[in-house]
Amino acid sequence: MTVYAEVIGDPIAQSKSPAIHGFWIEKLGLDAQYRATHVEGPALEEYLASRREDVAWRGCNVTMPHKQAVMPLLDRLEPLAKRVGAVNTVVKAPDGNLVGRNTDMAGFLEPLGERLRDRHYFRMARVLGTGGAARAIVVGLAKEGFTLVLAGRNPDKARALLDELDPEGDHHVAPLDHFSDATDFAFDDREGCCDLVVNASPLGMRGQPPLAFDWSHAPPGSIAYDIVTDPVETEFLENARAAGFETIDGLSMLIGQAAAAFAHFFGVEPPREYDAELRERLVA
Repeated sequence: MTVYAEVIGDPIAQSKSPAIHGFWIEKLGLDAQYRATHVEGPALEEYLASRREDVAWRGCNVTMPHKQAVMPLLDRLEPLAKRVGAVNTVVKAPDGNLVGRNTDMAGFLEPLGERLRDRHYFRMARVLGTGGAARAIVVGLAKEGFTLVLAGRNPDKARALLDELDPEGDHHVAPLDHFSDATDFAFDDREGCCDLVVNASPLGMRGQPPLAFDWSHAPPGSIAYDIVTDPVETEFLENARAAGFETIDGLSMLIGQAAAAFAHFFGVEPPREYDAELRERLVA
């Protein structure tokens, strides 16, 4: 029997997940498949009911706009998914129950791992966006000791998100357009600090408006991190490099979260030694 997993969303044609999982399946020689399935909101419950009865189905990744809507339809949630308040991976357990997991946080933090192993005098992140992806990023960065400035079109929503996800943290909010115009703010000495600027919004994605961010708002030595994957080379990252900042693209998070999901689906770790080849395939 050929087992399979899939990614669901609305829309779904843009997803790179089938290419990632298919690459690993090919390298490992597994008798397995990974598909993309378009599921609209009203059909989500029916979709899960049908897959629950499919003995070949191992689970699914969940993308926009279902990461929160799927939660009450599952049998149980892992603790991290509960804390984040979003599910991006559904796994069928041996007892047949559907378990909601969140691998977005691990995927986001993975490319920062070496830097986060260092000790810092202070860690601060400007996180742009208050949607589902931002939830995992806020939880992950707060766990790693970052003070956050969460920026959104609606600052009240940003404050509510911080109060929900890390109520004990000393975090701040700002309107998103605060960062669109240049500033002459004099940053203090950032030696020994770790600063991030994260685009956790869909702005800059193909078909979406660009993200207006002036890099005078970034402290010296900041890392620019964009979770957008289409295109991989966003204007946000191009402008960051032009201003002299280190950058991390959205494929880093995408591959990292997919690796954790792959292990859940197929019971084997993906062959990460081929990451460079995988990246080449994804941007071809």
